[in-house]
Amino acid sequence: MDADVTPELRADDVSFGVPDARLLRAIDDHGSVSAAAAGLGRSRARATGRLDELEAAFGSLVERVRGGASGGGTELTAGAHDLLARFARLQAALSGVAAAEECVLEGRVTAVDGELATVATPVGALRALAPEGADRVQLSIRADAVTLHAPDEAPPAGGTSARNRLTGSVRAVERGESVAHVRLVVDGEDGQAEFVALVTLESVDRLGLTTDSEVVATFKATATRATGLVG
Repeated sequence: MDADVTPELRADDVSFGVPDARLLRAIDDHGSVSAAAAGLGRSRARATGRLDELEAAFGSLVERVRGGASGGGTELTAGAHDLLARFARLQAALSGVAAAEECVLEGRVTAVDGELATVATPVGALRALAPEGADRVQLSIRADAVTLHAPDEAPPAGGTSARNRLTGSVRAVERGESVAHVRLVVDGEDGQAEFVALVTLESVDRLGLTTDSEVVATFKATATRATGLVG
Protein backbone atom coordinates (compact mmCIF):
# COMPACT_ATOMS: atom_id res chain seq x y z
CA MET A 1 0.00 0.00 0.00
CA ASP A 2 1.45 3.37 -1.01
CA ALA A 3 1.58 6.02 1.62
CA ASP A 4 -0.07 8.61 -0.53
CA VAL A 5 -3.50 7.07 -0.78
CA THR A 6 -5.00 7.37 -4.27
CA PRO A 7 -8.80 7.41 -4.43
CA GLU A 8 -10.19 4.49 -6.44
CA LEU A 9 -13.54 2.88 -7.11
CA ARG A 10 -13.38 -0.79 -8.08
CA ALA A 11 -15.61 -3.20 -9.97
CA ASP A 12 -14.68 -6.62 -11.39
CA ASP A 13 -10.96 -6.03 -10.68
CA VAL A 14 -11.00 -2.78 -12.67
CA SER A 15 -10.17 0.42 -10.80
CA PHE A 16 -11.54 3.86 -11.62
CA GLY A 17 -9.07 6.56 -10.59
CA VAL A 18 -8.06 10.16 -11.16
CA PRO A 19 -6.93 9.71 -14.82
CA ASP A 20 -10.26 8.03 -15.64
CA ALA A 21 -12.24 10.85 -14.02
CA ARG A 22 -10.21 13.34 -16.07
CA LEU A 23 -11.02 11.42 -19.24
CA LEU A 24 -14.77 11.40 -18.61
CA ARG A 25 -14.80 15.08 -17.68
CA ALA A 26 -12.82 15.92 -20.82
CA ILE A 27 -15.33 14.01 -22.97
CA ASP A 28 -18.12 15.92 -21.26
CA ASP A 29 -16.34 19.23 -21.94
CA HIS A 30 -15.27 18.55 -25.54
CA GLY A 31 -18.16 16.42 -26.75
CA SER A 32 -15.94 13.79 -28.37
CA VAL A 33 -13.42 11.13 -27.45
CA SER A 34 -10.89 12.39 -30.01
CA ALA A 35 -10.92 15.94 -28.69
CA ALA A 36 -10.81 14.77 -25.10
CA ALA A 37 -7.82 12.52 -25.79
CA ALA A 38 -6.00 15.32 -27.60
CA GLY A 39 -6.65 17.71 -24.74
CA LEU A 40 -5.19 15.20 -22.28
CA GLY A 41 -2.20 14.36 -24.45
CA ARG A 42 -3.37 10.79 -25.11
CA SER A 43 -4.00 8.91 -28.32
CA ARG A 44 -7.59 8.27 -29.37
CA ALA A 45 -6.88 4.53 -29.47
CA ARG A 46 -5.62 4.57 -25.89
CA ALA A 47 -8.62 6.58 -24.69
CA THR A 48 -11.07 4.32 -26.51
CA GLY A 49 -9.40 1.20 -25.16
CA ARG A 50 -9.61 2.50 -21.63
CA LEU A 51 -13.28 3.37 -22.06
CA ASP A 52 -13.96 -0.18 -23.21
CA GLU A 53 -12.27 -1.55 -20.06
CA LEU A 54 -14.21 0.79 -17.80
CA GLU A 55 -17.54 0.07 -19.45
CA ALA A 56 -17.01 -3.68 -19.14
CA ALA A 57 -16.76 -3.19 -15.38
CA PHE A 58 -18.93 -0.16 -14.58
CA GLY A 59 -21.54 -0.27 -17.35
CA SER A 60 -22.29 2.17 -20.16
CA LEU A 61 -20.41 5.46 -19.71
CA VAL A 62 -20.63 7.19 -23.11
CA GLU A 63 -23.20 7.52 -25.88
CA ARG A 64 -22.37 8.19 -29.51
CA VAL A 65 -24.68 10.88 -30.87
CA ARG A 66 -25.08 11.07 -34.65
CA GLY A 67 -26.07 14.02 -36.83
CA GLY A 68 -27.80 17.16 -35.61
CA ALA A 69 -26.67 20.74 -35.82
CA SER A 70 -23.38 19.96 -34.12
CA GLY A 71 -22.60 17.07 -36.45
CA GLY A 72 -22.77 14.48 -33.69
CA GLY A 73 -20.30 13.51 -31.02
CA THR A 74 -20.07 11.73 -27.69
CA GLU A 75 -21.98 12.37 -24.48
CA LEU A 76 -21.74 10.92 -21.00
CA THR A 77 -24.47 8.60 -19.80
CA ALA A 78 -26.37 9.04 -16.55
CA GLY A 79 -24.23 6.19 -15.21
CA ALA A 80 -21.06 8.12 -16.00
CA HIS A 81 -22.31 11.19 -14.18
CA ASP A 82 -23.22 9.03 -11.20
CA LEU A 83 -19.76 7.42 -11.23
CA LEU A 84 -18.10 10.86 -11.30
CA ALA A 85 -20.27 11.99 -8.39
CA ARG A 86 -19.34 8.92 -6.34
CA PHE A 87 -15.66 9.48 -7.11
CA ALA A 88 -15.89 13.14 -6.08
CA ARG A 89 -17.46 12.13 -2.77
CA LEU A 90 -14.65 9.62 -2.19
CA GLN A 91 -12.00 12.27 -2.92
CA ALA A 92 -13.63 14.68 -0.51
CA ALA A 93 -13.92 12.03 2.19
CA LEU A 94 -10.29 10.98 1.79
CA SER A 95 -8.91 14.51 1.98
CA GLY A 96 -11.01 15.40 5.02
CA VAL A 97 -10.52 12.17 6.95
CA ALA A 98 -6.80 11.88 6.21
CA ALA A 99 -6.17 15.38 7.50
CA ALA A 100 -8.11 14.76 10.72
CA GLU A 101 -6.55 11.42 11.71
CA GLU A 102 -3.03 11.49 13.09
CA CYS A 103 -0.79 10.07 15.77
CA VAL A 104 0.72 12.56 18.23
CA LEU A 105 3.87 11.77 20.25
CA GLU A 106 6.12 13.82 22.49
CA GLY A 107 9.86 13.39 22.53
CA ARG A 108 13.26 14.97 23.00
CA VAL A 109 15.61 15.95 20.18
CA THR A 110 18.85 13.96 20.41
CA ALA A 111 20.52 14.92 17.12
CA VAL A 112 20.07 17.44 14.31
CA ASP A 113 21.04 17.18 10.64
CA GLY A 114 19.96 20.33 8.82
CA GLU A 115 16.16 20.61 8.99
CA LEU A 116 15.82 17.00 10.18
CA ALA A 117 16.07 15.89 13.78
CA THR A 118 16.28 12.55 15.54
CA VAL A 119 13.69 12.46 18.30
CA ALA A 120 13.64 10.02 21.21
CA THR A 121 10.01 8.94 21.76
CA PRO A 122 8.39 6.29 23.97
CA VAL A 123 8.32 3.89 20.99
CA GLY A 124 11.86 4.56 19.78
CA ALA A 125 13.91 7.08 17.82
CA LEU A 126 12.09 8.79 14.94
CA ARG A 127 13.30 11.21 12.28
CA ALA A 128 11.25 14.35 11.69
CA LEU A 129 11.23 17.89 10.37
CA ALA A 130 11.85 20.02 13.46
CA PRO A 131 12.07 23.74 14.21
CA GLU A 132 15.56 25.12 14.75
CA GLY A 133 16.71 25.11 18.35
CA ALA A 134 13.90 22.90 19.64
CA ASP A 135 14.71 20.57 22.51
CA ARG A 136 11.36 18.99 23.37
CA VAL A 137 8.90 18.49 20.51
CA GLN A 138 5.51 17.09 19.66
CA LEU A 139 5.43 14.86 16.59
CA SER A 140 2.40 14.54 14.30
CA ILE A 141 2.11 11.64 11.84
CA ARG A 142 -0.91 11.73 9.54
CA ALA A 143 -2.82 8.58 8.67
CA ASP A 144 -2.21 9.03 4.94
CA ALA A 145 1.57 9.18 5.51
CA VAL A 146 1.81 5.70 7.02
CA THR A 147 2.55 2.69 4.81
CA LEU A 148 1.80 -0.83 6.07
CA HIS A 149 3.77 -3.98 5.21
CA ALA A 150 3.50 -7.63 6.07
CA PRO A 151 6.50 -8.44 8.32
CA ASP A 152 8.07 -10.77 5.74
CA GLU A 153 7.64 -8.18 2.97
CA ALA A 154 8.80 -5.07 4.83
CA PRO A 155 11.82 -3.23 3.42
CA PRO A 156 14.98 -3.38 5.53
CA ALA A 157 15.72 -0.49 7.88
CA GLY A 158 17.24 2.29 5.76
CA GLY A 159 16.25 0.45 2.59
CA THR A 160 13.75 3.07 1.43
CA SER A 161 13.21 6.81 1.76
CA ALA A 162 10.74 6.02 4.57
CA ARG A 163 13.37 5.98 7.32
CA ASN A 164 10.90 5.64 10.21
CA ARG A 165 10.06 1.97 10.76
CA LEU A 166 7.99 0.51 13.61
CA THR A 167 6.51 -2.92 14.29
CA GLY A 168 3.04 -3.10 15.79
CA SER A 169 -0.18 -5.08 15.98
CA VAL A 170 -3.58 -4.22 14.53
CA ARG A 171 -6.11 -3.14 17.14
CA ALA A 172 -9.00 -2.49 14.74
CA VAL A 173 -9.84 -2.31 11.04
CA GLU A 174 -12.59 0.21 10.33
CA ARG A 175 -13.79 -0.48 6.79
CA GLY A 176 -15.52 2.15 4.67
CA GLU A 177 -16.82 1.96 1.11
CA SER A 178 -13.38 2.07 -0.52
CA VAL A 179 -10.83 2.69 2.24
CA ALA A 180 -10.20 1.61 5.81
CA HIS A 181 -8.69 3.10 8.94
CA VAL A 182 -6.29 0.56 10.38
CA ARG A 183 -5.48 1.30 14.03
CA LEU A 184 -2.17 -0.04 15.30
CA VAL A 185 -0.62 -0.39 18.73
CA VAL A 186 3.16 0.00 18.84
CA ASP A 187 5.03 -1.00 22.01
CA GLY A 188 8.36 0.56 22.86
CA GLU A 189 10.85 0.33 25.70
CA ASP A 190 9.41 3.47 27.30
CA GLY A 191 5.73 3.26 26.44
CA GLN A 192 3.05 2.55 23.90
CA ALA A 193 1.45 4.56 21.08
CA GLU A 194 -1.47 4.16 18.71
CA PHE A 195 -0.97 4.90 15.03
CA VAL A 196 -3.60 5.14 12.30
CA ALA A 197 -3.02 4.17 8.67
CA LEU A 198 -5.41 5.04 5.86
CA VAL A 199 -5.36 2.21 3.30
CA THR A 200 -7.52 0.92 0.48
CA LEU A 201 -9.75 -2.10 1.05
CA GLU A 202 -7.71 -3.92 -1.59
CA SER A 203 -4.60 -3.50 0.57
CA VAL A 204 -6.46 -4.63 3.69
CA ASP A 205 -7.44 -7.85 1.94
CA ARG A 206 -4.05 -8.37 0.28
CA LEU A 207 -2.23 -8.01 3.61
CA GLY A 208 -4.86 -10.09 5.40
CA LEU A 209 -5.27 -7.44 8.08
CA THR A 210 -7.42 -8.47 11.05
CA THR A 211 -7.35 -7.76 14.77
CA ASP A 212 -3.96 -8.73 16.28
CA SER A 213 -2.23 -9.03 12.87
CA GLU A 214 1.42 -8.04 13.13
CA VAL A 215 2.49 -5.32 10.68
CA VAL A 216 5.42 -3.06 9.97
CA ALA A 217 4.57 0.64 9.63
CA THR A 218 6.90 2.98 7.75
CA PHE A 219 6.70 6.71 7.14
CA LYS A 220 9.03 9.37 5.81
CA ALA A 221 10.89 11.85 7.99
CA THR A 222 9.63 14.64 5.74
CA ALA A 223 6.03 13.58 6.48
CA THR A 224 6.65 13.70 10.24
CA ARG A 225 6.16 17.20 11.62
CA ALA A 226 7.61 18.37 14.94
CA THR A 227 6.36 21.33 16.94
CA GLY A 228 8.55 22.78 19.68
CA LEU A 229 7.35 22.46 23.29
CA VAL A 230 8.18 24.80 26.15
CA GLY A 231 9.88 23.34 29.21
